Amino acid sequence: MKFEIITIFPDFFRGPLDYGIVRRARETGLIDVKVQDLREFTHDRHKTVDDRPFGGGEGMVLKVEPIFECAEALGVMPKGSRSAKETVVLLSPQGKMFDQSVATELASVERIVMICGRYEGVDERVADQLADREISVGNFVLSGGELGAAIIVDAVTRLLPGALGNEASNKQESFSNTPAVLNGNVSSTCSSNGLLDYPHYTRPVEFRGMAVPEVLSSGNHDQIRKWRRRKALEKTLRNRPDLLVGTELSAEDQRLIADIRKDASDKKL
Repeated sequence: MKFEIITIFPDFFRGPLDYGIVRRARETGLIDVKVQDLREFTHDRHKTVDDRPFGGGEGMVLKVEPIFECAEALGVMPKGSRSAKETVVLLSPQGKMFDQSVATELASVERIVMICGRYEGVDERVADQLADREISVGNFVLSGGELGAAIIVDAVTRLLPGALGNEASNKQESFSNTPAVLNGNVSSTCSSNGLLDYPHYTRPVEFRGMAVPEVLSSGNHDQIRKWRRRKALEKTLRNRPDLLVGTELSAEDQRLIADIRKDASDKKL
């Protein structure tokens, strides 16, 4: 998998790409990450990458010329003629929200070119004529697309075979089995698992008066399974109830949810 990042702050990525799973994936050759300084494709002595917006308004806009020239220097084919195995992503507040289903889509290609927006925005011709998709990492304001690009590299890398060492780890994590939207429809292959992960504990059994739940040391695997499922439902109801909308729940799940809500109601009395 190749990641190519176009940015005006190439040194930003020295930190996020040099630790953990991403670092190991780079060292083993599972991924290759190239960071390209956009200012190298300017033609004035000030290396200007932005200009005032037409029509007036606040802020500055990233210019179209250096972005196109940079992409062409990287060998990016024109939009509409490039291989299905490569994609160009514009990090933008106007983009589609990045989630696990988008990460899974991106993990299926061989090359991802990411353009990091900055300032007030990016000349719209980049979105229209160069990028295959616009992606936003959340409903909040960032100074630029660099943090978003680092998030995408990490999330996509984790999905590549061999990145985690233990592939079962990926399947147990929150959002790894949330419903995937395909052509506007929810994939039925994973619609029953749209929950946050259950709590995890390790040694020591007791720390400053805080003990590990006894059920986890009971050896009763059925009780452990039920406890974990209930705790996953509790956390999802508390933190992300939206994930349960449209999620197929078993009869046991529905009973557990009823118990959770009853217990919560009793505590308020």
